[in-house]
This record gives sequence, structure tokens and C-alpha cells, in this order.
Amino acid sequence: MVDTGLSGRVAMVTGGASGIGAACTLALARAGADVAIGVHGDPGSGEDCRRAVEALGRRAMVVSADVGVEAEVETAFDAVGAALGLPDVLVNAAGLNMTGVPVSRMSTAQWTRVLGADLTGSFLTSRRFVRDLQWAKRPGAIVNVTSVHAFAVRGGGADYVAAKAGQTGLTRTLAIEVAADRITVNAIAPGMILTPMNERAMEDEEYRRELESHIPMKRAGKPEEVAELAVFLASPAGAYITGAEIVIDGGLSLVQATGA
Repeated sequence: MVDTGLSGRVAMVTGGASGIGAACTLALARAGADVAIGVHGDPGSGEDCRRAVEALGRRAMVVSADVGVEAEVETAFDAVGAALGLPDVLVNAAGLNMTGVPVSRMSTAQWTRVLGADLTGSFLTSRRFVRDLQWAKRPGAIVNVTSVHAFAVRGGGADYVAAKAGQTGLTRTLAIEVAADRITVNAIAPGMILTPMNERAMEDEEYRRELESHIPMKRAGKPEEVAELAVFLASPAGAYITGAEIVIDGGLSLVQATGA
């Protein structure tokens, strides 16, 4: 029997109140974990998720932090540790999407903004997470939500593509550094998933059908499908998987060169 139970575990999910992050929050709670829901800005944005987790019989809290700012990350982890206990599952789902601006016209501020949220944020949260577990001599799991655009590039996406490719490199490097500590580090690379980040596809059916026509499975993915994979990787069933990048895109990235 596959053991995907997380009873007695404490999970921290950055970007945990929206899209893939929110789906991960609820899936982890269903698997038995208590969950810290990371948000950026108004803590009230995470209240619906907090109530949903508590309705499942698990403890929950909302913690506000800009994951790209070291002091805010440190404060957030301190708060979670005091309220729920030491996190031993970390899902890095916070991030910003590509802007569509070509490199020649992209401002340094824009470049820095996306890399700060999507790459530096994963570095800062993972560093604190690992330090705490190493001090406590406890195992754990990190799941980084990257993207197929880490390797399937798109014009106008240099900021996002570079950040996600960097996240993949961070995942692999950290995985070998902490393997002996029984901490696994893996990446999930989603393709087209129906979340607020793909707002137009969610609202415009004709536009969505056009995009889905390029996907071999002929449909977009659901955030819950990504979340169930995150639970598997964080659970005892995934304890021997580390340094992996698992693509979940309905086959989209397999047809990049079709017709070339």
C-alpha cells in the first residue's frame, strides 16, 4: 500500500492561498498535515484557506511575508514554529508570471522583481527550512513549483524563464547537499494549469480551447492534480525521490519541435 499520509507533519506553503498553492494547502491538510499558509500582503487573503483547513480538522495559520526579503522570511518561519511547530514540509508555490516584455525593453527593476519572487524566494525559504531541520536532526521534504518554461522558453519571458530554470538548478543542487540529512528536494514543472495566473484562459472559453488544442491530452490541467503530486513527494511514499523535476503538462512539452 502506498503511504501518502502526513499525520503529525507541519507544512508551510508559500503562495498558499491562490491557485496551485491553495490546492496544495488543502491537499496537505487532507493528508493529515497542519498548514501554514503563506501570503504576500493582506493576511485576510488567506482566511478562506485557513477556515477550509480547520474544517478538515487540522491546525492552520496565515503568515504574511514577501518571500524575496530575507528578514520577512525569517520572521515568518519564527511565527510558524511558535504557533504550529517546526515545519518539515515546504512547498514553494509563490511567484510571479512572465511579463511578455522582451529583454531589450525590460527594466532592471522588472527583472529583479520576478527573480526575487520566483528564485530568491525559494532560496531564502529553503535555506531557513533546511537550517532548522538540520539543527533538530529531523527529516523533511521541499517541493518547488517550477514550470515547463524552465526548459521550454517563450519570447517575452526572460525574467520568468531564467527564474524557473534557476529554481530547477537550486532544486538539484540542494538535493545532493541535504540527502544525508534525509531531506528530499524535488521540483514539479506544470504546463497549462487553470489558475488565476491563467485568468484569460479561465474566462474566455474560445481562447482556452485554442490553447488546449496544442496539448496532446486536449485539456488544461487542474491545480488539484499538481497538489496531489506535491503530497506524494512530501509523503513517505516519495521518501526515496530527490533531485527530480516531474513534468505535469498533459504532454505539451513533448511536442515543442513538431513540424520543425
